[in-house]
Amino acid sequence: MTSEEDRKRRRVRNYVVGGILVALVVLFYLITIVKMSGS
Repeated sequence: MTSEEDRKRRRVRNYVVGGILVALVVLFYLITIVKMSGS
């Protein structure tokens, strides 16, 4: 029972970390585009 909960918790944390990484990549991408179009 404990291993099942740990697996679920680990999966949720992986999704959260992945989402944060994707958000950061998109943020840097948008900032780069804005800087390029601004100059």
